[in-house]
Amino acid sequence: MRYRVINKNREFLRAYGRGKAMVHPQVVVYVFKNRLGHTRVGFTATKKVGKAVKRNRARRVMRAALCQVLPYDAGPWDIVLVARAQTPGLKSTQLEKTLKKLLTRAGVLPGEENG
Repeated sequence: MRYRVINKNREFLRAYGRGKAMVHPQVVVYVFKNRLGHTRVGFTATKKVGKAVKRNRARRVMRAALCQVLPYDAGPWDIVLVARAQTPGLKSTQLEKTLKKLLTRAGVLPGEENG
């Protein structure tokens, strides 16, 4: 399994409060190093994104893009992806490029542009 899912509100709040935020017009990524030894991921889409159909599509697109970007041995991270207004209109391949850039900058993925 590539990652486990964050379900509890306090786990989301911990990632929001202590995590590093990477903001982009397509998506917001919160990254927090955990002590569990495995990666956990949470997906959120608020009502600002749209009604239920758009929110579900936004979560589906984020999930598909992250599965393509995140390696199996990503390490102990809590990652929360928050949909923005543009997210439901994107294809997962478009969001992949953004997630690669943001996760590399956060230090989750190895790359040249750490920092």
